[in-house]
Amino acid sequence: MSVRTPRLPRPSRARRAFGAAAVTAVAALAAALLPTGQAGAAGTTLRSLAEARGIYFGTAITQGDLGNPALTAVAGSQFGMLTPGNEMKWDTTEPSQGSFNFAPADRIVSFAQGNAMKLRGHTLVWHSQLPSWVSGLPPVQVKAAMENHITNEVAHYKGKLYSWDVVNEPFNEDGSFRADAFYNAMGNGFVADALRTAHAADPTAKLYLNDYNIEGQNPKSDAMYNLVKSLKSQGVPLDGVGFQAHFILGQVPSTFKANLQRFTALGVNVAITELDDRIQLPASTTSLTQQANDYATVINTCLAVTGCVGITQWGVGDADSWIPGTFPGYGAATLYDADYRPKPAYASSVTALGGSTGPSPTPGTSCKVTSTVNAWNTGLTEDITVTNTGSTTLNGWSLAFTLPVGQTVTNSWNASLIPATGQVAAQSTSYNSTLAPGASTSFGFQATHTGNTSPPALFSLNGAPCTTA
Repeated sequence: MSVRTPRLPRPSRARRAFGAAAVTAVAALAAALLPTGQAGAAGTTLRSLAEARGIYFGTAITQGDLGNPALTAVAGSQFGMLTPGNEMKWDTTEPSQGSFNFAPADRIVSFAQGNAMKLRGHTLVWHSQLPSWVSGLPPVQVKAAMENHITNEVAHYKGKLYSWDVVNEPFNEDGSFRADAFYNAMGNGFVADALRTAHAADPTAKLYLNDYNIEGQNPKSDAMYNLVKSLKSQGVPLDGVGFQAHFILGQVPSTFKANLQRFTALGVNVAITELDDRIQLPASTTSLTQQANDYATVINTCLAVTGCVGITQWGVGDADSWIPGTFPGYGAATLYDADYRPKPAYASSVTALGGSTGPSPTPGTSCKVTSTVNAWNTGLTEDITVTNTGSTTLNGWSLAFTLPVGQTVTNSWNASLIPATGQVAAQSTSYNSTLAPGASTSFGFQATHTGNTSPPALFSLNGAPCTTA
């Protein structure tokens, strides 16, 4: 077993896109390695495949991401669980004592509800992103402030959230408690008090402890194990433990499965809550293949552990990942590249969940797609132009794409669209079936919607990935 480099506490606000050279390299490698091109070739999503296996597959976004149509199209169609990246943390929800601001988080909740996604609350008690007024309180006032914060936030979202990360990252690497405002004022009893307070505010929400570098068996995971054992013996309401799983390429711990199993034996569920797998840039064919293996290992491990309820990736694609901004020289950590095209890890994840990524792409095929949406009330029209940027003349073509959740095709022109929702394939007609290199053709469709008017995403032409403009 390789030894992991200790990871710094996660600065969740850190965000940076790849440089142009890195984006180009990763995109090219992803396109070359994908056995099938795009998600949707087999008419399935990560979400539907995971749910068929009895787990969820989720992602995390921030309110700033809501303005990115490519990102939201993938998030809304591929993932069934949503975690707000920053919007439910203390510095946002209660920046000054007794003054609450839930508007940013409400926007994330609305997006999730509009896409029929479950919600994971993140996080109520954490040493980081904590307003200075909390740390500046006299110790005798911290308990009341913590209980008031938890009660107000949990009550605001009562009945809307699947779960809460009640206490986040309570331990140092050696297994000792962090000396933060809560521990300094209340000792380790702050954890039980936080859980009891959250349960009182919403008895239906699942309550979790969440931390990083506890995926394998080590002093930190031992400390979490002993804490969970103690809490359960006291009858404290605790439903699960979140394992963040911010992995380094090729370093998924060999004790991962056994570690999860020892926690479930205590009577709690386990979840992978912030998965990514960072690669030293530039990404190579070998590293992307190893990443695909790592993602498959994580999924297969969760599926093999009774009580592992789901997996959440931290971010949607490489462009919105926190990794490059925190670990210079590293990136390419997610299932999707900087253009939100699926990478080899996507294909391995689909396979691990029991799905198929479809037939191999036609040799020499590549493509570019442009689209325009016009929406009104409960309807919309979309015009799509596809250009053959490859070296092969296509005699008959099929453009596969992901239709955002809530959209249903009612009619189409210049192509036949099947099925009407989800993963759609637009088939050429007799008069536009030939597409020479450099040539373009257009088609369109009309659809109803339930509020999500985002354009489709994840286009592939005859199994080969398309760029979008």
